[in-house]
Amino acid sequence: MSDLSTQLPDRLNRPEETGLDPGLLVPLLRLLVDGDPVTIEQLATAAGRTPEQVCNGLAAVPDTEYDDQGRIVGQGLTLRPTPHRFAVAGQELYTWCALDTLVFPGLLDRAARVESVSPASGERIVVAVNVDPATGVTRVEPASAVVSLVNPEQITSIRSSFCDQVHYFTSADDAAGWLAEHPGAQAAPVIEAHQIGIELASHLLDRLRADAQTADRCHRCC
Repeated sequence: MSDLSTQLPDRLNRPEETGLDPGLLVPLLRLLVDGDPVTIEQLATAAGRTPEQVCNGLAAVPDTEYDDQGRIVGQGLTLRPTPHRFAVAGQELYTWCALDTLVFPGLLDRAARVESVSPASGERIVVAVNVDPATGVTRVEPASAVVSLVNPEQITSIRSSFCDQVHYFTSADDAAGWLAEHPGAQAAPVIEAHQIGIELASHLLDRLRADAQTADRCHRCC
């Protein structure tokens, strides 16, 4: 297992570094997966927050995508095309990075079919991901596919500093040139990257549940 495989789940679970708030991220993903832009009011209702709180929370992730009407169209999961196609229940979506495709099935509780393109060779990679960690990744084509991983000094702009460096490659050889140009980056087999995804999804859901319990206790006390 690579060093980054042990470091990233903990680091990417820190809202103080990434700006990602599980209390907003998870409800937003579960709305976006239907394939439609999400209004601030819709997210506020789903997250149990005020529109002002939602706007402040989203502002902590400057990469969040909006349409011309101010509706949310992307935060990790996006309605706008990227190299990472993410199909769920017949709905074609996209993600900001390769690792997202391995995290989101656990957060959405839905299986996904992933199609990505190597930035080096331009060749296609296909991955099928189950929601059950016991079965996990059920298909990888080609079987030699790997995921590039980085651990940037700062993740305050998570898409540009992290996601834009996390790709699928058809093999370690396919990734070699890219890795040579990105000192400190590593390439992990898809199965290993999926384990990072499982752990990160688990951390985010645990934090979401803990925050909900805290809010519930505060509500009862008041």
